[in-house]
Amino acid sequence: MSVPPGATAADIAPVKFTAPNGMTVVVLEQHFLPIVELHALIKAGSSQDPPEKAGIANLVASLLDEGTTSRSSKQLAEQIDFVGGSLGAQASEDFTTASARILRKDIELGFTLLADILQHPAFPKQEFERVRSQILGEIASDNDDPGHVAMKAFNQLVYQTHPYRWPVQGTEETLNKISLSDIQSFYAREYLPNQVILTIVGDVTVEQATSLVQVHFGSWKKGLAPPRPVRKPPSVDKKTVQFIEKDLTQSTIVLGHSGISRTNSDFYAVTVMNHVLGAGGFSSRLMDSIRDKQGLAYGITSHYDARAMPGSFWINLQTRTETTNQAISSVLAEMKAIREAPVTDQELAEAKSFLMGSFPLRMDSTAKLAQVLGQVEFFGLGFDYFSQYPKWIDRVTKDDVQRVAKQYLNPQLYALVVVGNITKAKVRH
Repeated sequence: MSVPPGATAADIAPVKFTAPNGMTVVVLEQHFLPIVELHALIKAGSSQDPPEKAGIANLVASLLDEGTTSRSSKQLAEQIDFVGGSLGAQASEDFTTASARILRKDIELGFTLLADILQHPAFPKQEFERVRSQILGEIASDNDDPGHVAMKAFNQLVYQTHPYRWPVQGTEETLNKISLSDIQSFYAREYLPNQVILTIVGDVTVEQATSLVQVHFGSWKKGLAPPRPVRKPPSVDKKTVQFIEKDLTQSTIVLGHSGISRTNSDFYAVTVMNHVLGAGGFSSRLMDSIRDKQGLAYGITSHYDARAMPGSFWINLQTRTETTNQAISSVLAEMKAIREAPVTDQELAEAKSFLMGSFPLRMDSTAKLAQVLGQVEFFGLGFDYFSQYPKWIDRVTKDDVQRVAKQYLNPQLYALVVVGNITKAKVRH
């Protein structure tokens, strides 16, 4: 399934066109393997869920391949399995993706099934009840995972009333309020061809792809795309703390605040800064200080979740109950240090080298490549992204790193969640 080592990111030159019904189509010919990946990105994710019914987008996505007006879920599964392909859909915060992977000789079937689940889902009542129960079961088991509990509480502190505050799958309370007619009206409103980016990657020609799109998606009628007001999550303007009591021997800590959007012009400088701080695995400052020097945690990472609207920045770790305060103080000290003094030449060089070197690995299969292409188009990054990314990373200076650390890291105003034995941890922060 993987792309040959000789193919570089700079070789990626897709062809893009808009179908008569408004669907954006991106085609990338790659003829070294007889595989085709069809990847539809629908511009509707959990951030479009009504707050009291969080989880609709995810439920709609989960039901797409559970039966159409002409095929049962069993028939869909049997047809794709028979040719050794795959078919599925998944929602995230900003969009939903539905994809099919098939061999070149089965491309007609791949198009047929993907077009069927996107245009004619039946949403059968018994499948709706079954899938909802399944998701409720997943939510219940997640509630036993301290990392998940901490993250959910953190999102609610940071995002407050913003749509990003809810988990993509919703909550027990919101899922139980969703009716079958809610599912049908969300689908009718959001699933329009002019809301879709269809990426076709693999052993196919542009001519062939164009004709297949016309045959299988040509009759899908465009509609009025729902308005998408860009809402900026509120800033964390005071230190907010939430302790969740669980009888555990370790404390799970999440600390952070609001972050940046994917289209922020500082995205690349923030990526380099964050790599040095905590995203760079064993070479990061947080790992060096908190794991190696102090032995406080087995692992620790920092993340910038850059989305269509500004996401969040957070650091997460687990530490022994009695070292909770020390770990939190050390995290804040590292956030402060990267703001106050420039990173070293070696740190900068190593971060850039890793980010530029690992870039091609994000596209080392047709599936990954189709996914990245869809998102590049969704965020409007331009197809020169593939040749420019290494240059944008390489241009980041020590001054840039310090400037964005000062601008986008705040060791004074943050949200802190601790899950564990709070009485014993005696958290001071």
